[in-house]
Amino acid sequence: MANPIVAIVGRTNVGKSTLLNRLAGKRVAVVADLPGTTRDRIFASILWDSQELTVVDTGGWQPKPLSSLEQKVLEQVEAALSEANVIILLTDAQDGVITADEEIADRLRGATKPVVLAVNKVDSAKQANVADFYRLGLGTPIAISAYHNLGIDDLMSAVLASLSPSPPSSAEPEEARLAIVGRPNVGKSTLLNTLLGTGRAIVHEAPGTTRDIVDAVIHWEDKRLLLLDTAGIKRRQHKAVGVEYYSLLRALQAINQCDVALLVLDAGDSITAQDMHIATYIIEAGKGLLLLVNKWDLIPPMRRKELKHEIEQRFRFISYMPRIYISARLGQNMNRVLPQAWQVWQEMQKHLPQSEIDEAITRAVSAHPPPRLGTKQLQIIRAYQDKSRVLTFIFQVNDRRIPSSYQRYLENKLHHNFGFCGVPLRLIFTKVTRKSNKAVGVAKT
Repeated sequence: MANPIVAIVGRTNVGKSTLLNRLAGKRVAVVADLPGTTRDRIFASILWDSQELTVVDTGGWQPKPLSSLEQKVLEQVEAALSEANVIILLTDAQDGVITADEEIADRLRGATKPVVLAVNKVDSAKQANVADFYRLGLGTPIAISAYHNLGIDDLMSAVLASLSPSPPSSAEPEEARLAIVGRPNVGKSTLLNTLLGTGRAIVHEAPGTTRDIVDAVIHWEDKRLLLLDTAGIKRRQHKAVGVEYYSLLRALQAINQCDVALLVLDAGDSITAQDMHIATYIIEAGKGLLLLVNKWDLIPPMRRKELKHEIEQRFRFISYMPRIYISARLGQNMNRVLPQAWQVWQEMQKHLPQSEIDEAITRAVSAHPPPRLGTKQLQIIRAYQDKSRVLTFIFQVNDRRIPSSYQRYLENKLHHNFGFCGVPLRLIFTKVTRKSNKAVGVAKT
């Protein structure tokens, strides 16, 4: 099941990017006190009250565009509305209700999607202005301040309440869902066709031929896999408008929907920031990851060792990710793709005995104890695997201020001891009151 999509819409300079940043808990969108700062769309995968969501920031909505740029932004907004499960209409309390808000509200009242009305930039002195927004006819306006983190819980409660309940899942045979993702023209459709041995997907030399998710079931040995081919994810400076933007939304949905993402690179191209961005999104979504370096047949033999080293260095932050160097067109190394993808999927189901976790963490902490914070020694009291989320490990500590470097150390040790090949692990640190003087791997002092 793909994560629900929440689209934030509204006219220019009402604080849409600030709200996205607030929900994501980090600065993922460019924020400036200038109208029209957001040109292309920004996405964030968030977890709110145990519900995973994909939040989409959109450009300033002009229902009656006066320029080609405004027309392109309008196309992007329309694409976001078509894919969204819930729409947040963001308005500005400082400006009050203006004509542009009324025109947008007129458009949204005819939408089949639930709309949550939020009034941003509200402080205690301006609460009285919020009632004016009832006249937009979109229900109760929710007063928030994205900048000051006020009213966000109320807003998200309304968003979650607007989501339709997921239908009960029917019993199906064991199936690994694989999403083929990457930038345009790296050979994703050729890869799909080679895996299927059929011309199911359209292959063309022009970038961006695939406009939607193409899915197909393949029976490999006694196993069943669902393959998803998606449109190439554009670099941000290449404005994805209209159909292309719609394809990007579908690609992100495929990542959310899959178990394992096959990230395809073009061996002939330099590794770009967008390649790294896609990989990071896959990791943050908690999906398995397999890197396929395509068109390897076009790389001169004397350059292959250097290129492999470059790829290892650029992706060293996910050293657990398996890599296969392939030629989808010629079929080189294609016999390794499905077995490796299936192995990653199996790793995602792995449950560890508690005794083995205790032993591994004790060794790790003994070899490299947690750092001190001033006069306080950080201690790990207990570590265990979350039974409901097997890729999550809970660490009970005496202080949650665990440096990110030590968190990476612990994650690397878990990978080293237990494999989890191609699987990102989530480490959660919870503070507990230690009832004894004994901590994992640390002797009494």
